[in-house]
Amino acid sequence: MVDVERFRVLLTEERDRKLALLPALRRDITSVNAARQDSNVDDEHDPEGATIAFELSQASALLEQSRAGLAQIEAALARIDAGSYGICEVCGGPIAEGRLEARPWTPYCIRHSAGRA
Repeated sequence: MVDVERFRVLLTEERDRKLALLPALRRDITSVNAARQDSNVDDEHDPEGATIAFELSQASALLEQSRAGLAQIEAALARIDAGSYGICEVCGGPIAEGRLEARPWTPYCIRHSAGRA
């Protein structure tokens, strides 16, 4: 039997970390956008490293990954509240505790880790 309260604590801590990270990522995007607007440098052809467009793309991707991870965590916490945490959404079988240790937000057993039958 999975110790759901232990996983609730882990998931809540991870949710808090992601919630703290989101404003910093938004500030990074705002900062890069401001630098882009205030500059008429041709950063696309600058041989001196990363371009502003690359930095903006990277920060945007990190923001999207954090949002997606937060949604997965919220869904896992909802499964805990519903009493279905640790049960595979595909086959209805138990999710191994080792898998939950590695990915506490997963709704799938290892056999259905791709999310389909």
